[in-house]
Amino acid sequence: MHRRARSAEDKARRSEDLLAAAEALAPELGGVRHITLAPVTERAGLHRTGVRRYYASKEELLLELAERGWGRWRDAVTGEAGDRTGLGPRQTAAVLASTLASLPLFCDLLTHVPLSLEGDVGIERARRYKTNSFAAHDEIVSTLDGASSMTAEQIQGLLATALALAAAFWQVSHPTPTLAALYEQEPRWGHVALDFAPRLGFLLEATAVGLAGTSADTDAG
Repeated sequence: MHRRARSAEDKARRSEDLLAAAEALAPELGGVRHITLAPVTERAGLHRTGVRRYYASKEELLLELAERGWGRWRDAVTGEAGDRTGLGPRQTAAVLASTLASLPLFCDLLTHVPLSLEGDVGIERARRYKTNSFAAHDEIVSTLDGASSMTAEQIQGLLATALALAAAFWQVSHPTPTLAALYEQEPRWGHVALDFAPRLGFLLEATAVGLAGTSADTDAG
């Protein structure tokens, strides 16, 4: 029993080492799209063939990071807005923008989850991701519903917009070497592309105001 427990603890610790290695390597390599298992296992101090004991594939490992990212975002929103009330649309948008901007790996992963990660793992692993990400999403909506003057439906729309914009803007604002060189030659393109947090905040604020205004116009009509 003791040996089995220690084995489970070792497995959990090595799994965490692999996740930490992938998280550290992502910015060093230029983003999630450049991560492979070989440098991850090397950084974690494991033999490259041993990684299969913990994750069946690179996609499964990265999906685990994305799932944890949802939990971190939920916690960040709760910490930012959990004890506040009466937040207007602009303030609600600012909470979402600032908390997303504080989670760069999550923003990067948001692009890759629907493109490859959740579709390239086993169905039970995909089910677990969906279950936990939807639960975190619903908790974020519930937290903001209690803190904001916006309705739950408006918050859901704002949340969907936040996810889409964060995924797109993050990739654009972290260009490949070719595009980085191009932006040096054409600074006006680079200025627009590289302003991740300001663009996200501005457009989420405009969306939040629009959603609240549309509802008010509908009620008045």
